[in-house]
Amino acid sequence: MTATAPDRIRILVVDDHPVVRAGMVALLGEVDGFDVVGEAGNGAEALALAPRLDPDIVLMDLRMPVMDGAEATARLRDQPGAPQVLVLTTYDTDADIVRAVEAGARGYLLKDTAPTALAEAIRRAAAGETVLAPPVAAKLAERLRAPAPVELTPRELDVLQAVARGLSNAEVGRELFIGEATVKTHLLRIFAKLEVTDRTGAVTAAYKAGILNL
Repeated sequence: MTATAPDRIRILVVDDHPVVRAGMVALLGEVDGFDVVGEAGNGAEALALAPRLDPDIVLMDLRMPVMDGAEATARLRDQPGAPQVLVLTTYDTDADIVRAVEAGARGYLLKDTAPTALAEAIRRAAAGETVLAPPVAAKLAERLRAPAPVELTPRELDVLQAVARGLSNAEVGRELFIGEATVKTHLLRIFAKLEVTDRTGAVTAAYKAGILNL
């Protein structure tokens, strides 16, 4: 069940650009029911201010000096009575989005969001709803639909390449200067990552996934 936003929403604005930050403070200060209780120039400042200011919402930029928005978000969300964090940034790369969401951000908006849409997003986030800009929502949905890429360690790749050349476990061990038992351990991990049960299946799956090239 969704919570209800407070009658007056206390907001902490965090952005390393003074002009942008001042513009946000002025804009939000004109919205009925909003109280801008403070501003910070980086994540570390936000962490220091939040316990004293007790905001309902932290409007958080991502790429900042000293401490970035994702790390600050994670630390804020670990605190008792943590405020909701709404990311407001110019960046919509997959890596930025995932880091912010995994850190516990309630929403992710872009700085070209219209003022009325931003105000509504703040109200929804304060009520515990997830708020995502359409391009961000689309990227997250695509990421969920796409299978996660298989990542082998450099040593696992060495072992798999040797196996693909037809070497036995003992031969792989001699070539890589590791014990045969270690080769078997690497192979078991490779099998698990590629979701196969034998050497042939691992090599075939690796070619299909582009991990090995013909």
